[in-house]
Amino acid sequence: MMMIYGMMPFMRQTLPYAELQQSIDYRWPTNSRVGQRASAQFTGVGDEKITLSGELRPEITGGAVSLLTLKLLADEGRAWPLIGGNGTIFGMYVVENYATTHSEFFCDGSARKILFTLNLKRVDESLTAMFGDLKKQADGLISGAGNLPGQVTSAISSAQSAAGNLISSVGGFLS
Repeated sequence: MMMIYGMMPFMRQTLPYAELQQSIDYRWPTNSRVGQRASAQFTGVGDEKITLSGELRPEITGGAVSLLTLKLLADEGRAWPLIGGNGTIFGMYVVENYATTHSEFFCDGSARKILFTLNLKRVDESLTAMFGDLKKQADGLISGAGNLPGQVTSAISSAQSAAGNLISSVGGFLS
């Protein structure tokens, strides 16, 4: 797997991209000064964008189904995690633009060659914000696991009771 965006893996069988471009803007507003250069002040990181582009050959790679899956993710209007195949967590991204060009057609009108471009924009503040407070999440999991034995015992008792009721009602039919 080359990368995954939400539930869409990028690999040779789906959407193998040939090029990944990443750009990060940094904000440096300036104030004009008389007789001097303008003073600049760093005010933070600006937009972070990733562009994936590639060529699909539906006989070998993904095709219409892979493109439809990507379009459905974009249509959700939600941010999805973008994770590289090597484990790099890029962050939460939204689809800003999705474009395809179909060419070299078969006699049924389906394309032999599909060029695609996907423009993604990062929308989370930081990886810490993306994951939230890990200690808080871990405490929630631990407390939930502490209640698990009682929940399992209760479920077993309910199943035994239901099975007993079923056996007694079936026994009534057989007599």
